[in-house]
Amino acid sequence: MSDQIGDVHYQIMWNRLISVVEEQAVSLVRTAFSTSVRESGDLSAGIFDADGRMLAQAVTGTPGHVNAMAEAVGHFISDIGRQNIQEGDVYITNDPWKGTGHLHDFTFVSPSFRRGKLIGYFACTAHVVDVGGRGFGPDANEVYEEGIFVPIMKFADRGALNQTLLQMVRANVREADQVVGDLFSLAACNEIGHRRLMEMMDEFAINSLNLLRDFIFINSRRATLERLEKQPNGVYRNVMTVDGYGSPVRMEVRLDVSPQGVHADFEGTSGQSPLGINVPLIYTMAYCCYGLKCALAPEIPNNHASLEPFTVSAPKGSILNAQHPAPVAVRHVLGHFVPDVVLGALSKMQPDLIPAEGAGALWNIHLSVRPVVGALAALGERLQSAEILMFNSGGAGARPTLDGLNATAFPSGVHSVSVEATEQVGPVIVWRKELRDGSGGPGRQRGGLGQIIEIAPREGHEFHFHAMFDRVDHPARGRAGGKNGAAGSVHLDDGTPLRSKGRQKVEERRRLVLELPGGGGFGELHERSEELAQRDRACGYVLSGQTELP
Repeated sequence: MSDQIGDVHYQIMWNRLISVVEEQAVSLVRTAFSTSVRESGDLSAGIFDADGRMLAQAVTGTPGHVNAMAEAVGHFISDIGRQNIQEGDVYITNDPWKGTGHLHDFTFVSPSFRRGKLIGYFACTAHVVDVGGRGFGPDANEVYEEGIFVPIMKFADRGALNQTLLQMVRANVREADQVVGDLFSLAACNEIGHRRLMEMMDEFAINSLNLLRDFIFINSRRATLERLEKQPNGVYRNVMTVDGYGSPVRMEVRLDVSPQGVHADFEGTSGQSPLGINVPLIYTMAYCCYGLKCALAPEIPNNHASLEPFTVSAPKGSILNAQHPAPVAVRHVLGHFVPDVVLGALSKMQPDLIPAEGAGALWNIHLSVRPVVGALAALGERLQSAEILMFNSGGAGARPTLDGLNATAFPSGVHSVSVEATEQVGPVIVWRKELRDGSGGPGRQRGGLGQIIEIAPREGHEFHFHAMFDRVDHPARGRAGGKNGAAGSVHLDDGTPLRSKGRQKVEERRRLVLELPGGGGFGELHERSEELAQRDRACGYVLSGQTELP
């Protein structure tokens, strides 16, 4: 039957495969315990061939997870050993160097068998609220301090759960039910993908994915190379400096663009940090390839073949190729700047295509809420402890023809966690969450606005929070004459300044205030239309003077 299948049928099956992995991802969203997955979509899902090469990814999810997962499945096959892969198995790891860059992300891989023969794998990744250790923050000096490290191993062996592993996880995390619940959600997510794949293969009367794989890879590779052939060949460079932790970090890239592909080399980037802002290469590669693909081949579906022309290198021991046992807990902070570093180089090749720099790194915050000592007797049952993770986004950079998006997560694409969901998880109140007037960089196109967020513990409680913020000392730069976006700020409601990174405390009756950075502007301000300037004033998007023409 498969010999009679034509290109139209293969295209239909390809589209069906994407819907299979999308349902895989949605099942994870609907069953996950952590708000980072349920509310923000901090996850990935995909299907791979029998050699561990990605055939299709779900639209739901983040580029850092998806593209890192694309590399990770090969590590699973190598470490488990092909001879040990059995029907009913499920594999697990949160190894930062073989997974997605830090311990808080668990990656699950499940082999898919049809009629007793291995035909491929399903994989998925999700961020869990806690993995023990110091908690989700940048203060560790080694990965050993950052939580439980699960090497690639069997979560289930021929359908039998690894109860010893589950006991180890439960004994090492603060939110055991939530974390273990997420692990089961990840395993179930892959199972849903497998069941839908079997239904699809029954419908099309095929017993192998090989011919469909070849169709996907041949067409994806050809289409990507066709896009690259239209690009001006050459070498393009860019340098970006960001806050870092304790001292600024320099990120430098050289792009070698040819019809055969693009190589990104991060030679010249700062060395490894003693604190947990380091980035394993697998995560640097994920976001670098994402930035390149967004600019050069955005409409080509993401898979092994469409990613293959993009290659990445960084010096060992640099902050973008951190070596074990470097601390890497908040690797997303620098990792989320990688696309803007790459896009800055591409702007010299295509100045009318590339946006200005944005806020970049998420301003996610982990709150460890505890009852105040002595309050227990007075308030009794209303007191509780909780670990709360909240995702927040600054402004995106202005585009050559459009304003930047307000409070939007680029490049991760995750959703902000709603106030209602945050307050439901633990004893905190979000007093304010609003756009930050004037934070977008002025220009012909205005940078996106950041937010102002005000959070306080409920009566009888206090909390420690792990700050992992950037662009406080180095705001997003404008492009083509556009001005910089506003820098971020962290302080208490009484004006007491706080650090942008590290563990700090908010006492009962105090409020934490986060002023998130805005995106850079694009083009000269005097070129902005009066219609757009009037809209900015009417919406309260700008401060006095930001729309005045010279």
